[in-house]
Amino acid sequence: MRNNKIVQGRVHVAGWKVLLHSTILLCLLCTNPLAAQEGRRPHSLAAPAVKIWDSAPHNAFTDLVQYQKKFFCAFRESARHVPKSKEDNGRIRVLVSADGKQWTSFALLSKEGFDLRDPNLSVTADGRLMMLMGGSVYEGGVLSKMKNHVSFLDRQTKRFSAPEPIVMDAAIQSDHNWLWHLTWQGPAAYGVIYQKAGNTAGRQLYLVKTEDGINYSLVTRLDQDELANEVAVHFLADLTMVLAVRRDADRKDAKKATGQLGFSKPPYQNWEWQETGIRLGGPELVSLSSGELLLGTRAFKDSKPYTGIFVLEPSGGFRELFALPSGGDNSYPGMLVHRNKLWVSYYSSHEGNARIYLAALPLKEVKKAMKTK
Repeated sequence: MRNNKIVQGRVHVAGWKVLLHSTILLCLLCTNPLAAQEGRRPHSLAAPAVKIWDSAPHNAFTDLVQYQKKFFCAFRESARHVPKSKEDNGRIRVLVSADGKQWTSFALLSKEGFDLRDPNLSVTADGRLMMLMGGSVYEGGVLSKMKNHVSFLDRQTKRFSAPEPIVMDAAIQSDHNWLWHLTWQGPAAYGVIYQKAGNTAGRQLYLVKTEDGINYSLVTRLDQDELANEVAVHFLADLTMVLAVRRDADRKDAKKATGQLGFSKPPYQNWEWQETGIRLGGPELVSLSSGELLLGTRAFKDSKPYTGIFVLEPSGGFRELFALPSGGDNSYPGMLVHRNKLWVSYYSSHEGNARIYLAALPLKEVKKAMKTK
């Protein structure tokens, strides 16, 4: 059971094991990951995305989950993308919906002195709804430190607890740790910290795990560079862990700023890496029941950013399926499969201020797009 996104069932596809261990990993040295996209246009949307929230000047960084037969969508509210003063510090808004059409405000979380952002929703091993979030401290508009926080939904009161700091393994404790994404698999959840590397502009990545959502232990250091940062964590049916890693080495050189996919078997110490061929921003991964791996991310066309949905091809490259209505400051999708639809939350400023949108794509249209050449 993929606990953090699809509560009702796990993906079981034996073919993925063959794909991972024969096709993808053997094609890394012989396949151009960009080739799968050449000459192909994204499929037209079967249903347009709809705006579900725009109350704050800047609404951004979404996540989406199905929990106890309801949709929960979390995101950050603020006056701007990056705070210039304490008054700009972000708060986390949570919306709830029974059908994905009518949304109401469920919670608004804040913490004095912290800019809360990048909420990540998941369902713990014991069935609680958990929200991980970043906590940044700005001094004079300059980031001074980062501290992740966590909150849990109380089943009795139906309220989220006050955000509390997580406790990181002493071996990698730092004032510049950022645990961006968390995914539960069985009794434990896994996530990747990106950490400023000393006085350099680079980053170090560490895979960590937790059994309670509060205390985290080190699993391994990941061999990544090029200003790697946001990492989505996903599990296949055979317990292979897949990581989608954003890199921002040189934004003037797209080849040095493309994302990577990592694959590893338990105990997740040894990793195989594959180029995605595209730049990533706020990446998210989800599997279909038929085994295809989908990627939601900020992408670029003619240097202009938009939010796109891609599929991993057998050749090892990604091909775009849908370009969601988006532009400007945008992306950070939350994705889940529910009732024969691919549900995608994201934010975009193509209609003015940054707003929250939701797209519900019928799986038959998604599969049709995957067959389109």
